[in-house]
Amino acid sequence: MKNKFFELSVFSSQNEILKNFAFELGVEAVEEVEGGFVVRDEDDLSALEFGLKELASRLNIDIRTCMQIKDNIDWIEKYKKSVQPIKVGKFYVRPSWEEKGEGLDIIVDPALAFGSGHHESTNSCLTLISSHVDSNLKTALDVGCGSGILSIALAKLGLKVDACDTDEQATDATAANAAKNDVKLNQIWTGSVNGAGDKTYDVVVANIIADIILMLAPDLVSKVAPGGYLVISGILDKYKSRVLDAFSNLKLVENISKNEWESFIFKK
Repeated sequence: MKNKFFELSVFSSQNEILKNFAFELGVEAVEEVEGGFVVRDEDDLSALEFGLKELASRLNIDIRTCMQIKDNIDWIEKYKKSVQPIKVGKFYVRPSWEEKGEGLDIIVDPALAFGSGHHESTNSCLTLISSHVDSNLKTALDVGCGSGILSIALAKLGLKVDACDTDEQATDATAANAAKNDVKLNQIWTGSVNGAGDKTYDVVVANIIADIILMLAPDLVSKVAPGGYLVISGILDKYKSRVLDAFSNLKLVENISKNEWESFIFKK
């Protein structure tokens, strides 16, 4: 362990876009704070800071950063103490160091993965899955699986689940978390939705960002079996009308709005 570590604080009205980009650049974990997020590493984070500022400039969004070098205390352990379990619908999501609670148990360690159920988008997806997925539905595809939390939730409900993500760190995290939860996923691949080939599913879930969901809209719809459901999330409210237009060939079943985030479930 080095004596010092780098701490990069990032603040923006569009911090979710910047945070997702940080993950794409190889960041494994962040601490979410009011109005932004914090990245810590023993290696210099100047290249990450430059990349985030460059993205913000190209997208014309605001950004404020602060880089500090600090004494290397055990900040992972400090972070663990701040992560609390959460009950969402039929599920109880917790880090491995917390005791099991009431509901279908899902273990996700935030230091390992990208989602822990606290963010509005993931929370809403779990709520929609709890409300609408029943024993008549047998198969599911999780597009942009991240930590694997939604794949695990669907598997806990008895579905045969495939999962994919364009980031190998995400598919590795999904596999690790599935094993930790004693669930077997049918197939996990690094790549996009088209990796499913000609297969269709009773449930397709995509908790990504609006731009990618809009780009993938025809592919996502094509993977939903007749009578099946499509759950989409990670959508800022300013994209709501565009998303509804893009999926107007499906029946809107429910829309959850939490703060600035929108989540939808459609039926084919």
